[in-house]
Amino acid sequence: MTQAERDRLVALKKAKKRLITQQQAAEELGITERHVRRLLRELKRRGDKVVAHGLRGLPSNHKLSADTEQEAVAILSRPVYRGFGPTLAAEYLAKEHGIEVSRETVRQWMIKAKLWRAHKQRIEKVHEWRPRRSRYGELVQWDTSDHDWLEGRGEEVLLINMIDDATSRWFARFVASDSTLENMNHLERYLKQHGRPLAFYTDKASIFQTAEKTKRDGSRLGKSREELPPTQIGRALQELGITWIAAHSPQAKGRVERGFLTAQDRLVKGLRVAGVTTLEGANHYLETEFLPWVNAALAVVPAHPDDAHRPLEKQHDLAAILSHVEQRKVNSNYTFPLDSKIYRILRQDISAGLRGAFIRVEQRRDGSVAACFRGRYLRVERCEQRPKVKSVQAAQSKAPGKPAQKSAWNQNFDLKKAPKIWQAAQGSGSRREEPQ
Repeated sequence: MTQAERDRLVALKKAKKRLITQQQAAEELGITERHVRRLLRELKRRGDKVVAHGLRGLPSNHKLSADTEQEAVAILSRPVYRGFGPTLAAEYLAKEHGIEVSRETVRQWMIKAKLWRAHKQRIEKVHEWRPRRSRYGELVQWDTSDHDWLEGRGEEVLLINMIDDATSRWFARFVASDSTLENMNHLERYLKQHGRPLAFYTDKASIFQTAEKTKRDGSRLGKSREELPPTQIGRALQELGITWIAAHSPQAKGRVERGFLTAQDRLVKGLRVAGVTTLEGANHYLETEFLPWVNAALAVVPAHPDDAHRPLEKQHDLAAILSHVEQRKVNSNYTFPLDSKIYRILRQDISAGLRGAFIRVEQRRDGSVAACFRGRYLRVERCEQRPKVKSVQAAQSKAPGKPAQKSAWNQNFDLKKAPKIWQAAQGSGSRREEPQ
């Protein structure tokens, strides 16, 4: 019996003994006089239990049956649901098996079946987070995770993710490697779907920043060091008018890092339940199941409704910008080298100033090669054989139309039939000096 129930019982007994009136008892208990008279009648019949609820000690009418609990525990005991927490387990019980129960009920079942261990609440260190950007597309965090997403069931895959800083909306895809080509493909998909954001926020990986070469026992130069050329992605972002911001620590890009922690818990388990073993299957599950959930459940409304993304203009040729670009010098025969191959500029596109000039050579992602000179693209073709370079002296020594004649001054000379050195000396008239 609780203290409140004891107080109610004292007031009822005072009214029974006429120490106070029923009206005073009703005011003290906060009920009507009619209810006081009803409780006095029940006090004579049931005694002190009148102040306790009549259903106390009885099973709830809303209590789930033991069969439902046993079925749910049996399902969650399967290897495919290993490591599931109460929240995720409750979602899968409702979605996959039609057992709709609250998260707390599932938690109690899992603790009872030793499928989940309750964790003590700990006071974490308070960390002041950087405020979000106010507009969608103002800043996008970009990173790659090499977690074991398929848990060894198939090929190794990596997850490239772009998270908007203002809304926490995801744009992710599984890839086979963290290469410049895969990141450019993902960047192209983002640009075609959303447009150009104001800035990308990444780490200092080699695909985003050119590594500075230093001696083993040397130190990095200070502010006076020469500016290093950008990487292919860095150059592409400059041509697209997108600012690149480098994070100095993983904690600086905490939004995308925390997103990977969420994916390493929920996405890994979802891929396991779906039985995904391939890269194509992983991307299908990501696009149809996980991304719709994460963008609906974890995304927030930005502080400002304006969209900061800018559209792609006519000058933004993604095939040219998102390619491997190098500068090559045109030889005197209007050829240029590229990856141990020789390419020739077609005669129709040869113009003044082209010989000896530097041209922009683009290795497109589809395998083609494009050359650009002063804003104009040139038609090129690969030379199957390396062109032979003839010297000027050899060309002048040959008479036009006649083969060169070979000299015959030493034609009959034989070293074995030649005279000895001493014989040749005697024949010349020289005298041998006698020792003194």
